[in-house]
Amino acid sequence: MNILEEIILNKRKEVALLKEQRSYRDLEKSRLFSRGTFSLSDFITDLARSGIIAEFKRKSPSGGLLNSLNDLEFVTKGYSAAGASGLSILTDYRFFGGSCADILLARDHNHIPVLRKDFIIDEIQVLESKAAGADAILLIAAVLDKAQILKLASLSRSLNMEVLLEIHSVAELENVNEHVNIIGVNNRDLGTLTTSVSLSYSLADKIPEEFTKISESGISDPQTVIDLKHAGYNGFLIGEYFLSKSDPVIAFSDFVEMIK
Repeated sequence: MNILEEIILNKRKEVALLKEQRSYRDLEKSRLFSRGTFSLSDFITDLARSGIIAEFKRKSPSGGLLNSLNDLEFVTKGYSAAGASGLSILTDYRFFGGSCADILLARDHNHIPVLRKDFIIDEIQVLESKAAGADAILLIAAVLDKAQILKLASLSRSLNMEVLLEIHSVAELENVNEHVNIIGVNNRDLGTLTTSVSLSYSLADKIPEEFTKISESGISDPQTVIDLKHAGYNGFLIGEYFLSKSDPVIAFSDFVEMIK
């Protein structure tokens, strides 16, 4: 069993427990369920911003425990002030140390889009995302079939949340539907956890122009961002590079200055 299979096995258990603890009606009564949302795709393509979705997570299977001194409120507010186009909040607990409480905190202290990044496999997680204050959700083509992606993306859009569909190959583009707003090429192999930005270059001209196009993972050099922009990418999801620094906000601000 590879790490992705282990994560999904655990996620199914978490979803079953969530369904026992909270009903759809409970989630719909949450204080943020009816709030208006920000458009992540609009913020990514806004030339006044960096195009970077800055990610917050505490640990990862590939990077282990990240800087334990990082404070979510401080870091996300710093990212936002320095020109982040969005915030990616990783909510998986077992493997990444997060929770939906992190989205709530980020939402309460920032005025840019918040993406819920998790392994979403069930409709109740979409409703949970809306209740927590997310503006967009991540769906991973590698763990969902075409029908599941359509169902989850359609529900997300009905709740005014955008959909980022993450792919790893040309074949996974077959899973795109009219409810998807953003297509992200993840440079990390979710089975082996190795990264190669060459994947983004090889898929750049395969993604239809009507979608906002982003590159995810393995980006640590400002020149890579500049080159990927020339290849046609609108945005970039970057997390571990900033979070591993002693001051992620300064690292982010310096990075943004170098890609202007």
